[in-house]
Formats: sequence, structure tokens, C-alpha cells
Amino acid sequence: MARTKRSTSKKSAVRVFGLGGLNEIGKNMTVIETDEDIVVVDCGLGFPDDEMLGIDLVIPDVTYLEENQDKLRGIVLTHGHEDHIGALPYVLKRISCPVYGTRLTLGIVENKLMEHKFEVQPQLLCVEPGDTVKLGELKAEFIHVNHSIADACAIAITTPQGILLHSGDFKLDLTPIDGEVMDITRIGELGKDGVRLLMCESTNVERGGFTPSEKNVGRSLDDIFAKNTDKRIVIATFSSNVHRVQQIIDISAQNKRKVAITGRSMMNIISAAIRLGYMSVPDGVLIDINEIRRYKPESITIVTTGSQGEPMSALYRMAFSSHDKVELGAKDLVVISAHAIPGNEKLVGKIINEMCKKNVSVLYDAMVEVHVSGHACREELKLMHALAKPEFFMPVHGEYKHLLRHKQLAEDMGMEPDHIFVSPDIGHVLEIDGKGARWSGTVASGQILIDGYGVGDVGNIVLRDRRHLAEDGLIVVVATVDSRDGYIISGPDIISRGFVYVRESEALMEQVRTLARNVLNECLDTNNFDWADVKNQVKDALTRYLSNKTGRKPMILPVIMDI
Repeated sequence: MARTKRSTSKKSAVRVFGLGGLNEIGKNMTVIETDEDIVVVDCGLGFPDDEMLGIDLVIPDVTYLEENQDKLRGIVLTHGHEDHIGALPYVLKRISCPVYGTRLTLGIVENKLMEHKFEVQPQLLCVEPGDTVKLGELKAEFIHVNHSIADACAIAITTPQGILLHSGDFKLDLTPIDGEVMDITRIGELGKDGVRLLMCESTNVERGGFTPSEKNVGRSLDDIFAKNTDKRIVIATFSSNVHRVQQIIDISAQNKRKVAITGRSMMNIISAAIRLGYMSVPDGVLIDINEIRRYKPESITIVTTGSQGEPMSALYRMAFSSHDKVELGAKDLVVISAHAIPGNEKLVGKIINEMCKKNVSVLYDAMVEVHVSGHACREELKLMHALAKPEFFMPVHGEYKHLLRHKQLAEDMGMEPDHIFVSPDIGHVLEIDGKGARWSGTVASGQILIDGYGVGDVGNIVLRDRRHLAEDGLIVVVATVDSRDGYIISGPDIISRGFVYVRESEALMEQVRTLARNVLNECLDTNNFDWADVKNQVKDALTRYLSNKTGRKPMILPVIMDI
């Protein structure tokens, strides 16, 4: 690739690193830093894996940004998906800076922020694709791209070391629902001027060809509606995919159906999209979910959340007959218009199976084209590289296998291997100056776990205890002793939870009680009144005994009261 040389040797270096979105799916957050300024691209959340018992959400650790608050000039958002904006309500309580985004993106952010309280109300600044904002000595230009949500942008950041282009999430859709094709002309102009570093998403790098157009889904939905005039149609999709919801509403109107919305996130985003003009609904088509009983089932379309099988989502509650407004049956057709995110396959399969048991007709992407990705496949990624002509390249947004595959794609297009930087993990700093680019140390990074209203109060030790409890259960040993006279007043009583069914294991529980009593008596006889040591002796003795007898090691919690 031909690249333009730049005079950057005497200008301050630029440091680039991810606080999320590298070697993982979600939690996207990229930091661009100079000596004087910091700009952050996106502020997303991730979802817990199977090891994170009881955890609701995962957000980036922003300790580094807190420590450098005085340099922080702003957070620029590429689009309104949770993995790019979901951490904002939590992060903006710890750091203070303006947030820049397009109208729909900020409309979704506003809805999220309303659920939280702030000492200082966050400053949200609206931009349009094509706008450039000045952020200290840095400048951020918003460039329109296609994605599975409206108003998505790539962001070109002008720095002392040249232009850094962050693709955001994108695909090349030549027949987009809103008629606005990705601004490949502007990306080509930047490439001609010279892009120093390209940061490009890697989610679909393993898929060949081009990502199909969103209009393909519309054609499939047309066919589904035409063939199922005798059924109530329930469609589950991502709440943020306003283009798909728009198609569902339009097709429903053409088929003289009323449309009801259920699911809080779906209602919030659709109301924002309608208010901001990103969706249009014909008069009389949209009805409240409470009104569906007034109409014949075959004249109703229900748009719902729950396409990922999330417990307590609207579709999940419908499948398990706990939704207070919708009862599914043989006269319903459920369309799951989404692809299961890796790790959610079992959840989605669970609700499909449950609906099939109720004789509900179910269609999903393995059966008919009711979903297309919002992410670029290999040929579109090649186009981005060809247009940008970057001097250096850092793949982002993906697990390590995706980043490595993207590196190979760049090499296939002629980029020198030593100009490609695959980050081994979040927090690794890529430094760019007049001499080139290189890895240069690390910054504080990690993940913060959200459990209910608790932010960061659940760590590895708590998760370890939860896993221990989940795998082997709990035994509580309760005893009351008199240390003055050296004898046991009552107990020890043994309480078992999640270990064995006590009524069928009375002999085992009696042995545990006897062993605990013997250990306590031995400690009291030797005048050992260090209760921490006594508890440890009880715990060790019972652990050894139960491990030999059952092969399991339950959590043992001695409770000793000295009166």
C-alpha cells in the first residue's frame, strides 16, 4: 500500500490503548492520549460469563482515567449499542467530561442516565455525521457508517502524529433502510491524506464475503406475514435495531395488523427513535400491550425483547407462562429475529424448546433469513483497509482469535507484519511517534463487576466463594461454649445447605456433629480460647473427614458463641 510520509518527528507522541474490547466481546473502550489530552472512544459494558455467578454486568476499570482526570477532554461515541455506551452511567459517576454522540445515540444514553443519580449532571453534546469537534490539541471527526443501529459512525482523530481512524462497528450496506450508504468517499479521502493508525473492528473477520443487507430480512418477513395470516405473530429482536423494528411495523401495517411493544428496553429505544424522527409509525398501528385482548389474535403483531433468551425478558416470560399480558399457544408464531451471541445458545435453545412444547410455531435464523449481522465480513474489512491505506494497524473488538485473523488479513493485503499490533490484552500501550510505533508499557486496567446496586464490591474472592457454594454447598457448625468453666453449653448444631439432603444422611450428619464436638472439647481442655484458631481447627477436621467420606469439600462456617 502506498502511504504518505508525515513530518512528525518533533511532535509529541501519541499513546493508544484499550480499557476494554480486546481479547473479549463487548466492554469496548479505547483511549487516545497525548502529553496534554485524553480522548476516549466508546464506553461499553460486557455480560458476565458462566464463572461470574450472580453478576449482572461487567464494565471497564477506569482507574487510569480517574488518575488523569485533568487531561480528559471527552468521550466520543460511535453508536448506541450496550457494548459501546452501557457503562456510561457508572463511569460518569467516577469521571467528569463531555460526551459526544449523534442524536439517536445520545437519545438512548439519556434514557439510561435517567435511571441513575449524579452529583453533577453529565454533559451530552450532539453531533451530526460529518461534524468535527475540537478536544484540546486533538480533533474528532464523525463519519457515517452502516450498522444494525441508526446513526453509527466511524471516528477519525487528528493527533500530533497524524490521523488515527477508529472504524467503530460497521458494515457496507448498499441498500440501507434509511437510504444513507456508508461514507466511503470520506474514508478514501482520509486514506489519501494519510492515516497513521487504523483501529478496525474484528467481530466477523472469520466470515468470508459481504454481510447481507438489512433489506433481506424485510423480504423474509414479508413472506412470513403472507403465509401466516391465521396466526398472531410475535417477533423478538434486538431493541436497538430500529431499522428492523421499522420494517416490522411497516409490514404489519401493510397486512392490516396492530403492533404492540413489550419489554422495557424495547419501549425505551423505540420511543426515543420515534421522538427523534428515526422511526415513523402510521396512525393507529401502534397499540398498548394492555389492549391486545380487544383485537383478534391474527390481527396482532407483538414486538418483544428476549431474542438472546435472557431470563426475565419478555419472551422468556411468555415462553414460561409468566407474562401477565401474553399467553402463547398453538395459534401463535414466534420469530426470533437475531443470532445467538456466543455463550447464549443454551438460553435461546431453552426458550425455543419450551415454546415448542406449547405447540407454538417458532422460526429462527437457522431456518429462514430473519437476521443479518451488523458487522463487516472479510471483503468489507478489506475495503476498509484499501480505503484507509494505514501506515500502522491495530485490530480491535474481538477475542484473540479474531484479532489474529484480522492481522493475517492485513498481511494478505500487503501490510508489513511489524506494522501490525495485536494487543496481548487490555491496558497494553501502543506508542506512536516520529520514529514509528511500538508497545510501550501498560496502564491500570481490568473489569468492574456490577451486582444489583453494588459497583465493584464483588471481587475474585467473593466469586470464588460463590463458586464454592454452588459446587459443594455449605455446612454451618453452631455451638455455645463457656470459656470460664471450659465446657460446651449447647450444640454443636449442624446446618447443611446444598451439600446433602439431611433427612437421608442423618448418620453422616451425626458423625460431623460428633467430630466437631470432639475438636471443641479438645480446644477447651487445653485452654485454647483463640476463637479464630478454634474455628480453623473445626473447619480443617471437618473438611478432611467429608472429603474422605464424600469426595466433596463444602464450605464450612463455624459459629462459636462464648457466654
